[in-house]
Amino acid sequence: MKNKWRILKILSTVIIFGFLLSFSLKRFNNASMEKVSVNMVYPQNTDKVYFIDEKNVKDFIKKANPTKRIGDIDIPKLEKEVNNFPSVDSANVYINLNGKLNVDIVQRVPAFRLNKNGENFYVDKKGDEFPISKTYSHPSMLVTGDVKRNEYKKLAELVDKINKDDFSRKYFIGISKEKENYNLLTSDGNYKVEIGDLENIDFKVKGFKTFVEKYLVYQQPEKYSKVSVKYDNQVVTTLNPYFKENDSILAVGSKELAKIPEMAAKKAEVIKKETVKPASAKPKTESKPKTEVKPKTEVKKKTEPVSKPKTVEKPKAPAKTADKKPASKTTEKPKAKVKVE
Repeated sequence: MKNKWRILKILSTVIIFGFLLSFSLKRFNNASMEKVSVNMVYPQNTDKVYFIDEKNVKDFIKKANPTKRIGDIDIPKLEKEVNNFPSVDSANVYINLNGKLNVDIVQRVPAFRLNKNGENFYVDKKGDEFPISKTYSHPSMLVTGDVKRNEYKKLAELVDKINKDDFSRKYFIGISKEKENYNLLTSDGNYKVEIGDLENIDFKVKGFKTFVEKYLVYQQPEKYSKVSVKYDNQVVTTLNPYFKENDSILAVGSKELAKIPEMAAKKAEVIKKETVKPASAKPKTESKPKTEVKPKTEVKKKTEPVSKPKTVEKPKAPAKTADKKPASKTTEKPKAKVKVE
């Protein structure tokens, strides 16, 4: 008998508890939704963003539940629809016992802003695209060019490294892609840093850093239009043609380039002559004795003293004049005197 009474007591308590529970559930479901709380959750080491407006979320929930009864709310469906918002990374929807609806939202944080084929949109760290908001603009690095989807994650890692490094954050303000090469746009001067692909980024940025600290600091940044670090252990610079100090250098360079065809033609002529050398080499060796006529020059040197007596014969002129004087004195004047007698 005692066991029967125990069983009856247990059954009666269960029935009463079930009745009270069903009554409370009916009352809870028929109750009106008093409050809607939208909470923005920010994980650690993430920037705060404001793409979603709380008012817009509350308006969306009211439209999803026009009766405003708790029992009419389809929580799984509502949570799925909130997760489908473009700027929502994840959402959690639940109701408290006091009839308060809570919506916890984690927003997408842009890794960079991409301008592709004339369209602008954000890309997060996961490599997912989401549109730009009309009410809020997040400060992020601008990337231009035909960037493929499979490159989004590596590009996001590159931007994250730039933002965390003081040197890189000071110099690099944007990224552009030209064909298959990536370029880092700088805030100092008009030059860009060519890095090629997205591999070995740390090594390439380190090479540019050493170039800046050891050389570029002592130069005017407007002097260059491009600094390339995409080759291993090399830094290749391109001069800016619009910089005045480069005019003479570029002019000399253009002249040297203009001489290249002439130099090539001269080399071709030399090669032709070298190929003809065996036929014309023999007469040159036979004509060598003719060129070695050194004795003639020596004879001329010996004949030079012989010509010196000729210059000595100059006194003969006064001798001739001496002979003429007596001839003038010995004119037949005395003979004339004899005839007078």
